[in-house]
Amino acid sequence: MGLPAAAAAAGPASRALALAIVVLALGHVFSNAVRTLPAVAADVLQRDLGIAADELGAITGIFPLAFAATMVPVGVALDRYGVKPVALVLLAVSTAGAALAAVAPGPLGMALAQAVLGVGCSGMLMCPMTYAGKTLSPARFGLWSGLITTIGNTGMLLSASPLAWLVEASGWRAGYWSAAGFAALAAFLIALIVREAPPPRRDPRHTVWADAREVVALGLSRRLRAPMVLALASFAAVLGVRGLWGGPWLMEVKGMPRIPAGNLLLACTVAMTVGPALAGWVARRSGGRERALLAGGHLAAAGLLVLLLAGGPGGPFGPFPPALDGALLVGFGLAIGSQVLAFPMVRAAVAPEQTGRALSAMNIAYFGGAAALQAISGAAAASGGIGAAIASFVLALVLCTAAFLLLSRRGGGRR
Repeated sequence: MGLPAAAAAAGPASRALALAIVVLALGHVFSNAVRTLPAVAADVLQRDLGIAADELGAITGIFPLAFAATMVPVGVALDRYGVKPVALVLLAVSTAGAALAAVAPGPLGMALAQAVLGVGCSGMLMCPMTYAGKTLSPARFGLWSGLITTIGNTGMLLSASPLAWLVEASGWRAGYWSAAGFAALAAFLIALIVREAPPPRRDPRHTVWADAREVVALGLSRRLRAPMVLALASFAAVLGVRGLWGGPWLMEVKGMPRIPAGNLLLACTVAMTVGPALAGWVARRSGGRERALLAGGHLAAAGLLVLLLAGGPGGPFGPFPPALDGALLVGFGLAIGSQVLAFPMVRAAVAPEQTGRALSAMNIAYFGGAAALQAISGAAAASGGIGAAIASFVLALVLCTAAFLLLSRRGGGRR
């Protein structure tokens, strides 16, 4: 085949690959929407389920706990069976979980729904990431990891102003029914569009149990230790601020109505959507300063949350106007977007055939940390209010970033 013919063939193939990655990322859109839904419906969820704020924190914390617990088998399945079948199974589970949440009669029913949703959503980011990691060069994977995160974060756009309007008009159960429909649509498109080569034949002596041990071993290895530690607080802060306590802070502490509060959360979510792409662009321009950008972004996010709390009732700066709270939340969303730079760091540290397991190990840290900190923040809210809950994420961000800098300086982030 001559060069012009090869180029012509490469164009459609490249477009098909990009479309497959985008369609797989729809699962991540669903995951972000459904796990941040409580932020604009916390008060009506508490009222209808008959629970207090700390109990809602504990119930929603089941989602990341189930998510993290499922990551080892998901990572093994991605490398062993392929991305497409894993994505379809997980979306079927997710659809069922959203339906369970929509009909939950009380706290036990919602707890079960959160567990099923956590299991179903556990591979929604890893499916497109693994597909991209196995089919793209390391340089193109760095670009696409930011794009996948950006696409997925649009799910939080859906759970801001649009969900606030839906909750006002039809109640929080309608939000979960809408999410179930979206998951079913994503499964249909994946079945229709995604194509992948069969996974390579594996040595029959290499068992599933051996693969599972490798996921754990990769997560504990020196080459991944630094980003794994940072991940413990990184997504926990996103889920805690945007997914749960941001709405109550604006509505209960600052006295905003639901829809205006949803608008500020929408602005924060737009920043979270732009942030990963911006971080990737800055990283490419900075000439390999990912470590500094990761640490700086997380410390900046912590500092912006400190300012948010300082402008609350009784804070040293007095009550900030809502617009300034919104600006601080937007800054937080942009700064925390640097977390996407951890994925190329992990991908570069392992062989291509280990991509699914390594990225899954990373996700265990993301969601294991989120589960633990969600429970801690609920206890903090019960004893010190919503401000104390947000402060728990500030402390975690500072401590984990300091540990990341220490471990990566010692070579914990390299082979």
